[in-house]
Formats: sequence, C-alpha cells, structure tokens
Amino acid sequence: MTSVSLKDLLDLATEAAYLGGRRALSYFNTGVTIERKRDDTPVTQADREAETLIRERIQKYHPAHAILGEEHGATDGAGDGQVYRWLIDPIDGTKSFVTGVPLWGVLVGVEVRGAPSVGVIYLPALDEMVSAATGLGCTWNSRVARVSQVATLGEATLLTTSVVECQARSAGFDALAAKARLTRGWGDCYGYVLVATGRAEIMLDAAMKPWDSAPMLPILTEAGGRFTDWRGRPTIWGEDAIATNGALFAEVSRILGE
Repeated sequence: MTSVSLKDLLDLATEAAYLGGRRALSYFNTGVTIERKRDDTPVTQADREAETLIRERIQKYHPAHAILGEEHGATDGAGDGQVYRWLIDPIDGTKSFVTGVPLWGVLVGVEVRGAPSVGVIYLPALDEMVSAATGLGCTWNSRVARVSQVATLGEATLLTTSVVECQARSAGFDALAAKARLTRGWGDCYGYVLVATGRAEIMLDAAMKPWDSAPMLPILTEAGGRFTDWRGRPTIWGEDAIATNGALFAEVSRILGE
C-alpha cells in the first residue's frame, strides 16, 4: 500500500483550500448570480468553481483518493486510495457570501481509514488560515493555535449559526445563553475558528453535514478543545455540532441535554 504522511496531506489540503478560496474571493461582492438548490439553500458559480479547483488539485497528486464535496457529490476511491477520503465545502457560509458579509470560509478535511485526521479552514475575505493534523498541532496563520482557558460560563462567549434552530433543537439553549457572558451570531465556520484560536469558548450548530464538520474535529482537538455532536460523540457525521474550549464541554452538554 502507498502511504501518504499526514504532513503531506495537510500541506496539500492547505494549498487546495487557499486556491479555492482565492477563486471564490474573485466573485465576492461582485453581484454574482444566486441560484437555489433543492433544499432552498443558495449556491453560486463561485461555489462550483472553487470546488472544481480544489478537486483538481487533489486529483493531480492523488487521483485514486475518494472525494466528497457539497456541490459535486462523491467520487469513490480506487485501490489504496480507498484509505483516504477528502471532504470539501467550497464556501461554508454561502448566505454570508451572497450578502457581502466576510465571515465565510473554505473547508477541506481528510479522513484516513475513517478517522478525521486533517482539517483546514481558510477565510479568504479575512485572510485567516487555521489548519491541523492529528499529532501535528493546530496553527492559525502559521502561529500555534490554542483554545482559551476560560472555565466558567459566566466568562464565556457563546456563538451559533442560528439561535432559532438551536432553540428548536433544545430548550436548554436559552438557559445556556443566559449563563454565558456573551451570545453572538458569528456562525458557520467562523465560529469554530474563534473557538480554536481562543477568541470564543462555545460554538453550536443544530444542523450539520459531513463537509461542514470535516475539518472541525482535528482542528478543535489539536487546539486543545472538543468537537462532538449534541449526543457527545466525537464525529463529523452527526446531524449537529458542539465545539468548546474543553473546560466547558461537560457543563454545556449537560445544560443542552436538560
């Protein structure tokens, strides 16, 4: 079997995310046409071109690897390539993208034998890159990224992509928000970046897809935090997600479960 090092996978994921992000950025605030997918979520030519570019970069070096992307679906791996699966969200936060809000990002993750092992989040409009691989740590624009040391909810910042969806998902959300120092809607991948880099403590999503979650588990873990679904399972295949700085995980999970 041809083995690929996590460092090489991380380098390629970082490069691919950057290239896809620069392509998407070329459409940002240009009045690009907005279309609607079957689930009524927005999509643009920027989403499709960015994912195509990312896929081409991966396939240039690893043509046999499996790929799952939000816009172009699944490509099965062949031979040894079945060990590796790339997951791509070319624009996480398309609703922000199409309204001119810069808090959107490009997500690239890699599973190795089913384990989420590499994660990259690139925020093109902010020029921030957060990346990690299992055992290699987490970096934020090439500096070490670490979660905060806040250990009480009264000092914590709580983020969510959708307050309404979290309230519908758990009656405990309002109780959690009441205990937090701040509650803000800095959502989608930007919220996870803030937790991983110590600028917020809790990020919640009531609805997730694997390409939304793929980079989050290795990034949060390597930054010293926790990433799980709302049942407490460390997975990228859950229907929802909790990210914390680690110190607050047990309390956040308990309140949401009440």
